Amino acid sequence: MDLNRRAFVLGVPAAAVCSSLPAAPSLAQQLGARSSYRAVYAPIENDLYPVPGIDLSRINPNYLRRVVAYDRDEEPGTIVIDPQSRYLYLVLRDGVAVRYGVGVGRAGFGWSGTAVIKDKQEWPDWYPPKEMFGRQPELMRQMGDLPGGHGMPGGPGNPLGARAMYLWQGNKDTLYRIHGTFEPWTIGTNVSSGCIRMINQDAIDLYNHTPLGTKVVVLGSGSRRGPHTAQAT
Repeated sequence: MDLNRRAFVLGVPAAAVCSSLPAAPSLAQQLGARSSYRAVYAPIENDLYPVPGIDLSRINPNYLRRVVAYDRDEEPGTIVIDPQSRYLYLVLRDGVAVRYGVGVGRAGFGWSGTAVIKDKQEWPDWYPPKEMFGRQPELMRQMGDLPGGHGMPGGPGNPLGARAMYLWQGNKDTLYRIHGTFEPWTIGTNVSSGCIRMINQDAIDLYNHTPLGTKVVVLGSGSRRGPHTAQAT
């Protein structure tokens, strides 16, 4: 179990966990952190479908999961997404958060506001909106008839990856998701049609810590950003 999960699940005060690590890691500590990341992003074999391990050399290390100091006034358990920096924060106690790198919407597909997670699925089916079929008619060849309509069944070839969390505003589905991806090298880029994509291992970690009804705040361009890095997990 990695550092941020121990703090979150066992209820250890997050500030105490952070203070136990040096602020300026030595070379040996840096090598230890790399080893930890190899464990965090190792293959997952005991899921419905196997999740491949991550080639860390293809990902900017700034976008790997870590514990960070966090000074925005949000309740513990809140998810805050900063599309400009391409980070997602899971707010913990004691002024810290778990920070994950994400891929966000391309130009013209950005959005901001407050929503709640009203549904969450393991290995979700994908039902592209009709507007996407209009932009990418070739997608029709990949779809089949599913219980929810025309879509793609969950699995390794599905662009929603291993987990998905569905964002609603009131009684309306925003059609935006926080979801995994089998293209981890796209993390840290503007690549999606508005959805928030995560490394599958990170999406699974967030999913496990996120009950239904969780508040999600997506920052706009003028929002004050207060979080800053404390140390890697």
